[in-house]
Amino acid sequence: MNKQQLASKIWESANRMRSKIEANEYKDYILGFIFYKFLSETLVNRLYADDWTEEDLPSLIEEDTDTVQDVRGLCGYFIAYDNLFSTWIAKGSDFEIADVRTALSAFERNINPAHKRVFAGIFDTLQTGLSKLGTDERSRSKAARDLIYLIKDIPMSNRQDYDTLGFIYEYLISNFASNAGKKAGEFYTPGEVSQLMSEIVAWHLRDRKEITIYDPTSGSGSLLIHIGQAVSRRNGNPNDIKYYAQELKENTYNLTRMNLVMRGILPDNIVARNGDTLKDDWPWFDTDENKDETYDPLFVDSVVSNPPYSQNWEPPEQGSDLRFEYGIAPKSKADYAFLLHDLYHLRDDGIMTIVLPHGVLFRGGEEGAIRRNLVEHHHIQAIIGLPANIFFGTGIPTIVMVLRKHRDDDHVLIVDASKHFIKDGKNNKLRACDIRRIVDAVTGTKDVDKFSRLVSIDEIRANDYNLNIPRYVDSSEPTENWDIYATMFGGVPVHEIETLQRFWDVFPSLKTQLFTTQNGHNARVADGSVKDIIFNNVEVQRYLADYRQSFADYRKLLSTELVGECEHVNADTKAEELADDLFRRLRNVPLVDAYAAYQVLDDNWKIISGDLEILQSEGVEAVRKVDANMVIKKKAGKDVEVQDGLKGHILPFDLVQNHLLSADLADIAAQEQRLGEIGQELTELLEGIGEDDKSSDAINEDGDAFVAAELKKAVKTIGKHAETDFDRTLVTANRLIDEEKKVKKTIKELRSSLEDKTAAVIEGLSDDETSDLLAAKWIDPLQRKLEELPAAVLDELVAKVTALDEKYATTYADVCGQIKSAETELGAMLDQLVGDEFDMTGIAELKTLLGGE
Repeated sequence: MNKQQLASKIWESANRMRSKIEANEYKDYILGFIFYKFLSETLVNRLYADDWTEEDLPSLIEEDTDTVQDVRGLCGYFIAYDNLFSTWIAKGSDFEIADVRTALSAFERNINPAHKRVFAGIFDTLQTGLSKLGTDERSRSKAARDLIYLIKDIPMSNRQDYDTLGFIYEYLISNFASNAGKKAGEFYTPGEVSQLMSEIVAWHLRDRKEITIYDPTSGSGSLLIHIGQAVSRRNGNPNDIKYYAQELKENTYNLTRMNLVMRGILPDNIVARNGDTLKDDWPWFDTDENKDETYDPLFVDSVVSNPPYSQNWEPPEQGSDLRFEYGIAPKSKADYAFLLHDLYHLRDDGIMTIVLPHGVLFRGGEEGAIRRNLVEHHHIQAIIGLPANIFFGTGIPTIVMVLRKHRDDDHVLIVDASKHFIKDGKNNKLRACDIRRIVDAVTGTKDVDKFSRLVSIDEIRANDYNLNIPRYVDSSEPTENWDIYATMFGGVPVHEIETLQRFWDVFPSLKTQLFTTQNGHNARVADGSVKDIIFNNVEVQRYLADYRQSFADYRKLLSTELVGECEHVNADTKAEELADDLFRRLRNVPLVDAYAAYQVLDDNWKIISGDLEILQSEGVEAVRKVDANMVIKKKAGKDVEVQDGLKGHILPFDLVQNHLLSADLADIAAQEQRLGEIGQELTELLEGIGEDDKSSDAINEDGDAFVAAELKKAVKTIGKHAETDFDRTLVTANRLIDEEKKVKKTIKELRSSLEDKTAAVIEGLSDDETSDLLAAKWIDPLQRKLEELPAAVLDELVAKVTALDEKYATTYADVCGQIKSAETELGAMLDQLVGDEFDMTGIAELKTLLGGE
């Protein structure tokens, strides 16, 4: 399995296993066990690298102080053989919850003093919560045993495995957050928001070597990790990054440390602290007695944070805290307190990104004064308006603010990305193309119509330092206007045709083919199919041909760089290279949105990178593997995993069948076609039966189907002499039902045979066939979807021209005529009514009103 498949399997099982335990609590158990497994296996692997063997492991005992000292120096902690995760697994049904308590207590007392800040108390949340796993020791032992068996297959031995482990950890946190309601905000920033912030930060730090990053409200640590990953992709060595983290809640603080350690980050590069960021600022004094000697102010290259929104806090006296030189945030809203804290800890050449509620852009009072100071001192580089309902647990709209300690620029970039998202269950979600669009605008300081605008400080001053995004960027759709002349006389107003100027700039002759101007104000749409006129236009056809030509070498390129190098290609690096190549190909292509193309690449890359992960861990022979297709089914009221046929380890069966077993598919299709024909013939027979004959037992009560058992009895009674039309119908129906049964059996046999044949074909693929099928899976769908983009643009034009034509197709005179015709019809109907004196007087009055008098 690739990491996505493994993560999904673990999540599905874990979610079932948690039963009635709240997701917010259960995450601490499973993530705690995953972390213990990581530490246990890391220790064993380091001992193996230090010439230990499996036979030596039982000598790992706490009484051997020399070994304990050596292992603590090697790993930062010591775990005895009896407490190793692998020992727990080996115990099988003898494993008990007491083993966990013993191991966690032993771990705490065997931490290397130099690594206390990283490991001390890291399992406290798990230790105190074990009692919630069941009602007694037996049930708790079973729950813990189920958990360790669930996670035992997560790989953890090298940096590539750390990536898999980190992905699974992040995946689980994300899914627990989506199930944790309002509590999710305490520990999780959605990965897409983290990615957005990290790309902006990494762009700013791209040329630096040793880098420090800090998150003062670190939650699970995912935001820090995304920053670190983005920076190391550009700068090369992940060990050149030092991470500072502070978190108020102990269980969440433990998540931060676990997450950082499991990503393979060196313990010496992790400085984490459990404390109130606003009340207990860095630096962290080593002792109270020697504060002057140990004082070391924390200033970093980047600060990133997603603090709690508009929470209460205890403000200090004005001037008593250097962090708040620009003002003191109100007691009921600490948003600017967090922002100023972050800004204070930034180096002069650093960058910070912070998530805040929209209110910080326009609220007055102390917040207005702070905002004025930030603007006047040129600290705000960009403000990015995010879609509403993007964070778990809250639907309020938020922003990401990008700030710098020193800037010469006297502008602020305002970005309205609120309409760029996709629905994902109850929440909205930034897509890869949305993130890239925002990052490109910020890093390129771009003015983009209805999306981003570079606003001068003078304009902000004129608006009294109100930074509310709609004041500066209008992302709303234009309101629909109705032209009075066209409403009265029909046709399409020329000024509405001009709203499609971006199309006419590319296809100048198309405008005159589609529209005939009448009087300078109005035009008529040409007769015939709008779609045919557009797609048959010479300039349009040349445009489509040029677009296809720009991707003429794409399949060969990707086949060489992906299929040919599948066991060696660096997926992260290659993804960026392909993205850059895609933007280069589309640089001079009008109308097609390059970001839509980028999303196509990203969607397909998820499939490709998952397969590359398997190929690079298992070898190219993995392409020739076939697996049991395991599904969850209910048995005796319980969810049980059972086999339901076979599936390709990498290659989907239908892909192989379409390419190499098309004759077998054709045989099945022929049988299925016959099955459909039989159904139609049976329906026609039923429709031809008279109502009296439908009372026969051979036809069901609804009269829409034959009853097979009763039909056989009736035909047996008829014998060889079918004397009536109804008898002959029953005989024919009986023959068709017999044939239907045989055809269904044949189809089942053919499908079963095809499944076996497909498995055999996959296992016997030649190298050339393997390459062709990987290209068919990875490259063909990608290229096809990219080549469909210009057609989608032209379909948009067809829809817009058609809508303009239909908008004024019915004139006011037509509407009046329809009303008059309806009134005349109704009047004629009223004339036919009879009634008493009062009825007729009322009808007469109604007729008068219908006439408009």
